[in-house]
Amino acid sequence: MPSVIEAVVLTLTTRIFTACLRSLVLSYCGNSFPHGSECEPQHNRPSRPLHSLESLQTAPVPVGVVPSSRRRPPMLLRELLEAPRLGLRVLHEAPGSLERPVGRVVTTDLLEPGRYLTGGELVLTGLVWRRSADDSEAFVASVAGRGVTTVLAGDALLGTVPDDLLEACRRHGVTLVEVPTEVAFADIAEYVAARGVAATGARVSLARQRQLLSALADGRSLDELAARVSAEVGHDCRVLTTTGRHVVPGPHELDDPTVDLLVRRFLTADRLPAGVDAAGTAYTVFPIGSGLGNRLTGWLLAADGDHAEWPRDHVEAVQELCAIAALDRSRRDEGLRAVRPLAADTVGLIEAGAPHADVAGRLRQAGLDPTQPVVVVVAELVGDGPLETGQALVEDVALTVGSPVVAPDRDGRLVGILPATAGLAARLHAAFGRLAPGTGRGRLSVGASGEAPTDNLAGALEEARFAHRVAHAGRAPVSVVGSDEVTSHVLLLAAVPDDVRRTYAHRVLGPVLEHDERTGADLVPTLDTFLACSGSWSRTAEALHLHVNTVRYRIERVQQLTGRDLSRLEDRVDVFLALKSR
Repeated sequence: MPSVIEAVVLTLTTRIFTACLRSLVLSYCGNSFPHGSECEPQHNRPSRPLHSLESLQTAPVPVGVVPSSRRRPPMLLRELLEAPRLGLRVLHEAPGSLERPVGRVVTTDLLEPGRYLTGGELVLTGLVWRRSADDSEAFVASVAGRGVTTVLAGDALLGTVPDDLLEACRRHGVTLVEVPTEVAFADIAEYVAARGVAATGARVSLARQRQLLSALADGRSLDELAARVSAEVGHDCRVLTTTGRHVVPGPHELDDPTVDLLVRRFLTADRLPAGVDAAGTAYTVFPIGSGLGNRLTGWLLAADGDHAEWPRDHVEAVQELCAIAALDRSRRDEGLRAVRPLAADTVGLIEAGAPHADVAGRLRQAGLDPTQPVVVVVAELVGDGPLETGQALVEDVALTVGSPVVAPDRDGRLVGILPATAGLAARLHAAFGRLAPGTGRGRLSVGASGEAPTDNLAGALEEARFAHRVAHAGRAPVSVVGSDEVTSHVLLLAAVPDDVRRTYAHRVLGPVLEHDERTGADLVPTLDTFLACSGSWSRTAEALHLHVNTVRYRIERVQQLTGRDLSRLEDRVDVFLALKSR
């Protein structure tokens, strides 16, 4: 039986071949076609003779190689518009669009054809989809969202190109060209094909896609496939995440300022791919995957150079690499999801005060060395999607230093346990800070503990929670606070091993805890509130809805059981620290 990968290869190959064949057939359609008919020549024109199709056939072409007889500079949109026999008229010109290379020609009369586009196509439409002015906005938004910059609209059906389509193209920065009634879409497709743009590119794209999928099935790494495509197109390709992690570093990792610019462009661009100027060096950012999900957790491909100046087959080669990278990411994500139950067990054991041996065993199963120091991170993403979005971000940052151990705690906040490495604090600030342009109305707050041994994870967790409370109090879209940025008794207690803290708490408050357990007298809650109210009898009584005499009786009973005088500062500090050490 064929393997899963072989089935994927076969399925994708069949779909690509079908799409290419359909595009070729549709390119021979007229300016418009009647309702209920997919493809019919305009004005009952006779069908094209078969030899017109045969003229597009060539011998098989090796991947990435164009025969020397076909090596011609790509046709620019300006050249197409200047063709006298086509009579095309520009209704709206987006800045710089006339100097862009003409991409694949696609004929469509779907209302929202975006899902079938890859970006850069020359879209021809007979306006069959238009029923109202709102339809123009839907159509243009759909094609513009996939990177289409030019629409050629025929006026045969409606007699003219409607104003609402013109306004929609202006809003989305799409060039709009009117195709006169007497010109068939097939004439335009043939004119483009005569320059060798369409036919050769489809065969090269199909063969390249086959090779990349086969290489992936053979166990080739994403780095190897990226290097192959980089060599083919002459532009270094790197794969990054929004936190700046280099999944594929290319010849070398990019510096932090360049990564910041690339991520910002990816998170904020109206459409992708998009160009970036980094200190005089041009890059193009491509989305990996559909681009329809939350960009905050997306992957991006950064290629050297401006894609607007590339031949069409180079753009397609990079986009095919993006599709392969999306498959590779799916495989990696499955691996991360497999580790999440172990991470959840680890965080649960820490919160329950489990013995160190149990926690260490879970850490080892999750891929962390329990003999090495760690840093605990507490994070919360508010107002931007489900909990899994924040979990994916913390996991991605953790992957820069080791295996990710990330899970929600009992309060629904995310807890990450990271190997302590040099410069980790600065890395956390930089990685999470890059996400700020993409948070929208959401807020991300992160608190990090200092370096701690794994036998003191409870203390480190408490320290990280305190730092997170400070970060959460800020108003910035992303706020990261480390333990060295705050001072409190929490940090003092966090530096004490867990077993020492528990022993101290039992020695000071043991009799009180046992009395409450035996009688249910609520001495500990009363003591906690009394200290929180700075020793005020009346405020404590009001907070607990008790009579003042009841509060006095309970506090006197605590003093008897502990042997401490709570009117003395030293004794009050001892009891306070014991309460916080439980």
